[in-house]
Amino acid sequence: MILGIDPGTATTGYGLIRENREGQLEAVDYGVFLTPPDISMEKRLLMLYQQLKEKILFHQPVSGAVEKLFFQKNVRTAIAVGQARGVILLALAENNLPVAEYTPNEIKQAVAGYGGADKKQMQLMVKTLLNLDTIPKPDDAADALGVAICHHLYRRFNLLTEESFE
Repeated sequence: MILGIDPGTATTGYGLIRENREGQLEAVDYGVFLTPPDISMEKRLLMLYQQLKEKILFHQPVSGAVEKLFFQKNVRTAIAVGQARGVILLALAENNLPVAEYTPNEIKQAVAGYGGADKKQMQLMVKTLLNLDTIPKPDDAADALGVAICHHLYRRFNLLTEESFE
């Protein structure tokens, strides 16, 4: 099982996927971790850490993937997302999960086949690849599932290429 994370301070998306016996990907759980805007940053980060740790302990994923921080026009937002990423990486490391990080373009390329895919294209591909009836909501959860799918595909590709060189 793979845990994908779309980091944020107010809203962090998470998505857990696995490959079933037929070799198809399926969503196990997805949603968002929310923190209230009216409390201090350190308390918001603690809440995020606790919520993520609870999910990890409940589902026991074998690896995690996190979207890399992408350039933000708003420096304050970039710093806050960077702090959230730090807490997320700490929670994953504390639970001995191998962690991969992917840029938004890498995720789009892996999931939609095009690094310039828009949000709607990505959501439709996530829905299709996971055989879901509807597009996952909210957007942050769909994004996190995309991160998990990306990681699954990169892992599969790396395993195949390693085998071909042996």
